[in-house]
Amino acid sequence: MSNLHADTVAYVRDTMLPEREPPASTVGFLGWGKENLFTGPFNTIVTVLCTLFVGWVLWSILPWVFTPTWNAASLKECQAIIAEMGRDGGHFAGACWGVIRDRWVQLLFGFYPSDLYWRPLLALALLVPALFPVLFTQAPRKLLWFSVLYPFLFPWLLWGGAVWAPLLVIASFVLAFAAYKITASASSSLLGIIVSVVVAVVCLVWGVSLVSGSIERVLGAARYESRLAEARENVATLTPEAERLEGERDALAAQIAERLASVDVPEGEGDGSYLALINDLADERAMLADLASEKAVVDRRLSTARTFVRQMESLPEWEAELPELRAEAEALRAAVPGELASIRSEQQLESYLEEIAEDDSLEAPAPEAVTAVEDAIEAEESVGDTERAIQSTYKDISRIGLETVGSRDFGGMMVSVTIGVVAIACSLPLGIVLALGRQSDLLIVKSLCVGFIEFIRGVPLITLLFVASTLLNIFLPPGTSFDIILRVIIMATLFASAYMAEVIRGGLAALPKGQYEGADSLGLDYWQAQRLIIMPQALKISIPGIVSTFIGLFKDTVLVSVIGILDPLGLSNSIRADQAWNGVVWELYGFIAVMFFIPCFAMSRYSMYLERRLQTGHR
Repeated sequence: MSNLHADTVAYVRDTMLPEREPPASTVGFLGWGKENLFTGPFNTIVTVLCTLFVGWVLWSILPWVFTPTWNAASLKECQAIIAEMGRDGGHFAGACWGVIRDRWVQLLFGFYPSDLYWRPLLALALLVPALFPVLFTQAPRKLLWFSVLYPFLFPWLLWGGAVWAPLLVIASFVLAFAAYKITASASSSLLGIIVSVVVAVVCLVWGVSLVSGSIERVLGAARYESRLAEARENVATLTPEAERLEGERDALAAQIAERLASVDVPEGEGDGSYLALINDLADERAMLADLASEKAVVDRRLSTARTFVRQMESLPEWEAELPELRAEAEALRAAVPGELASIRSEQQLESYLEEIAEDDSLEAPAPEAVTAVEDAIEAEESVGDTERAIQSTYKDISRIGLETVGSRDFGGMMVSVTIGVVAIACSLPLGIVLALGRQSDLLIVKSLCVGFIEFIRGVPLITLLFVASTLLNIFLPPGTSFDIILRVIIMATLFASAYMAEVIRGGLAALPKGQYEGADSLGLDYWQAQRLIIMPQALKISIPGIVSTFIGLFKDTVLVSVIGILDPLGLSNSIRADQAWNGVVWELYGFIAVMFFIPCFAMSRYSMYLERRLQTGHR
């Protein structure tokens, strides 16, 4: 017995066992599958059935996807290629990817000038370093200065204009911040916020336009002669270039048409000769498309240059005529009798006359008085048109910056990204303010915030977009005209901010009361408590809801097509209206779906990363 005990290990181990590899069934792909896919009979059956279903879907879709139709120039050519492969006709015999090869640039940029594609691409590339220090704490903190400047650089790159325009906007916000600091130190933070908002609105609505107009007048007068000579030389240079490109395009098109006419299409499709000819002409057709695109760019530049020359040549005449037009308008306005003198537009006059016609108790004005009003309105409109023409010409002459691009040239994914990025960036801080205002003890502030949130959440976004398209300018100061995309951005931001406020209010309500009491015990004021203790925790809790609102807002940008802005879906309708691609549906919608899925999936994955990093579940 004693020898037996001597050869055995002690009951309380005093030695370490050697390490062994874990069982193969518990690690790697087998371990993951056993833990997640085959944990029991029911889970195993569901896994097998889902695998069979996914395999069947892929077996059905992949042949449709991998169809060699990228070089096709029309749906008819796609069908010819599919027929050569021995597949049956129909929409699901094979995908017609030629439409994507032909129109992918338009789906991305809309009608943005092709020679200026570098501007939206640069704006998108600069978005990455601007967001990096905001999204990731590992980034150098000095990059935050670029993040602050990017909102002013982004619209300037897309819309163009004078280089001093973003500088004046930055100066407006600097003045607003200075007004806040001065007022807050002299009175209170609340009054400082009100004063800063008023200063910012005044500077942006009136101050920027006044200062910019003065700069344009002074600089334009100094550069008039040199710019006129430069514009005339530009017209002389572009005219023969446009004629050369037109000749080359017509000659190549005639050559292609002659070769196509040598083959009988109905009979040729059967033996493949027509399809072979189409493939042989692929280089010529690509060259023809390049020539047409290059000519379109030259024609646009030539038209712009000719218009610019005509404007500058007419400028001295307009300036000499303007005092006489003003004197005539003032004389006609002085001759308008009585209450008719307050009527300033044809719409007001029509409404006034309709009101008199419907109410017998009102006395109808004399025909001479109505004629006097109409003459005064017409003279004042002539003065306004001349002033706008002079101002526009000086703006073009004095421009030191980027070429202006109108919002009607925007389209495709660029519109969705522009509206989505700006609305997302602006809706979060506005939503925080609304959420805090809804919980405020000040009755007026709380009532305004509650009313705004409930009204916006009770109205469809499409209704707000119609308001932005037609009615928003009515509520702005006279003479103020907001760009159509800017109006859409305003409405989309207000819509998203209302939902964001409710998401953040849920995060605030989830915080224990002790957090507020702890902030009070530290002697922090309201804004210090919100910035240092309350809001970081509320935002951390609200991350899933915030990102869901962002994703929903980005997808809702396709609604702008109902007010005439050609987003990717709006462009798909115009593409399918082309006779060459009439009938192509799934390929366009699939490409658009992928373009939306990539940023939405990226936002979703980032939110999951942020939740794990901040331990949102209070683990």
